[in-house]
Amino acid sequence: MNAVKQTDIFERNDRLILENCTLCPRECRVNRFEGELGYCGTDSGFNIATVCVHKGEEPVIGGKNGICNIFFTGCNLSCLYCQNHEISRCKSKPGNDGINLEVILDRIMKILSEGVQAVGFVSPSHVVPVIKAIIKGLNSRGCKPVTVYNTNGYDKPETIRSLAGMIDVYLPDYKYVTNQIALEYSDAGDYPETALKAIKEMYYQKGSTLITDENENAVNGLLIRHLVLPGHAEESKNVLVSIAEELSPGVHLSLMSQYHPTEHVRHHGVLNRRLYKKEYDSVIEKMEALGFRNGWVQDIGSNLNYMPDFSKKNPFE
Repeated sequence: MNAVKQTDIFERNDRLILENCTLCPRECRVNRFEGELGYCGTDSGFNIATVCVHKGEEPVIGGKNGICNIFFTGCNLSCLYCQNHEISRCKSKPGNDGINLEVILDRIMKILSEGVQAVGFVSPSHVVPVIKAIIKGLNSRGCKPVTVYNTNGYDKPETIRSLAGMIDVYLPDYKYVTNQIALEYSDAGDYPETALKAIKEMYYQKGSTLITDENENAVNGLLIRHLVLPGHAEESKNVLVSIAEELSPGVHLSLMSQYHPTEHVRHHGVLNRRLYKKEYDSVIEKMEALGFRNGWVQDIGSNLNYMPDFSKKNPFE
């Protein structure tokens, strides 16, 4: 199947969007069916880097057996410090997938047959039509796993709205509230207001409650992630204030300390070091002071546990 010509698996409205792409906030208006590459660098193919079991997520997301995560190539952000830089910065070549929907569904179902209950879509903002096709394909086979939308937060509210009823758990990042920092670190000066609007749509769909099953695995709801960056504890505190004021201190949070400097920031004046314990602890104190009562924090030494190698069949082993 030719990746840039596969129109039959997409909904009509999604086909129209991809022909003049306005899927994400970048609104590049390229024709992805003709192999034109916008900011994300992906065509209309599947653009999948790997499908694998991942046990590095929050306990409520991965559970005992892990989650079947689908990692997509390309991205609509250019975060200087991206831990998935091996795949987020690569560009598509027309027809590069070399696979079809049935092959992908087979891979997913094989993993699910081994006791995994959820399917996660990682960095999905620029490939939402593909996600819909995968979910519908699984459902057509009688398979209805918990679906997790694991996003950087740079989404359009209307795109999130189109996923209502298809996504069980929203897992967005909320990276920044300062436009200049967002511009410098992720090349998206409008990230703060854009991400907040998208997360508000997720909140509208799911509310504050993260519903879990008898094994304490999330089956429905919203969980907001925030990675504390070195030298930016105050920015993190302001992010927490924004969540508390704009949404609710009752939402579930994942406050992450796992930042690890990659080669791309080796010479950066701020991002070239690990997070200090005192920085992270001060953000935790702010979280508690704001009344947040649901969520997870990490051990300050966890940064070495989250460095994937996408040259491997399972990047996290």
